[in-house]
Amino acid sequence: MTEKILALWAVPRSTSTAFEWMMRMRGDMTCFHEPFGEVWYQGESPDWPRLRAESVRTPGLTYESAWARVQAAARIGPVFIKDFPHYLDALWGDSFFDCFTHSFLIRDPAKAITSMYKHWPDFHIAETGFAEQRALFDYLTARHGRPPPVIDSDDLLEDPAAVVEAWCEAVGIPFIAEALHWAPGERKEVSWWDGGSFHENLRNSRGLESRPRTTIDMSDAPSRVREVHGLMRPHYQHLSAHRIGAA
Repeated sequence: MTEKILALWAVPRSTSTAFEWMMRMRGDMTCFHEPFGEVWYQGESPDWPRLRAESVRTPGLTYESAWARVQAAARIGPVFIKDFPHYLDALWGDSFFDCFTHSFLIRDPAKAITSMYKHWPDFHIAETGFAEQRALFDYLTARHGRPPPVIDSDDLLEDPAAVVEAWCEAVGIPFIAEALHWAPGERKEVSWWDGGSFHENLRNSRGLESRPRTTIDMSDAPSRVREVHGLMRPHYQHLSAHRIGAA
């Protein structure tokens, strides 16, 4: 591997796949869509806590084989990976994380968890990812003596060009404004989970376009959502204090 792999460590329902699609539009990197998440959910021996007898399993797909595939691409040219830290327990350690240039994408858990509940009312708390995202952030901050770059989904959606440009500067790659725009269409590259039911908005989108910031009234949320939100919000706030553009 001649150069480090550029990583965006996110949580589910955080605009991370739209960000990944922007990276694909750049055309200067090989991009991987949650390769370790695919193992966690539907590898040869999945770790998904809601696993059932009829759940998809992919023979030969392991954390080791997924990592070997990413490393093989990195030996050929620049690589970008988008994945979630709660999938990384089997690989956790200095030798693994030293292979990356790290960055983080966070989202207000009121929005992320509400969206997850909409798709998966029976979601397991282990699928939310906020605690593991914070653990990785703290691990890297302690190891390197400085926090890795953090961007917030709300900031990104409010001013995509400015946030992406700041992120590019922070991770050491050129900003390509044209990559923020694309045509609606199929997104098979990011659809290993059930054909991409989570990516309807991305299929219909024309890019990372500015939109007004919104809020969610948690008093109207289901009790399950309010409970998990209360547990996850401190982790989000911890990273939010370090986000690019934080006051």
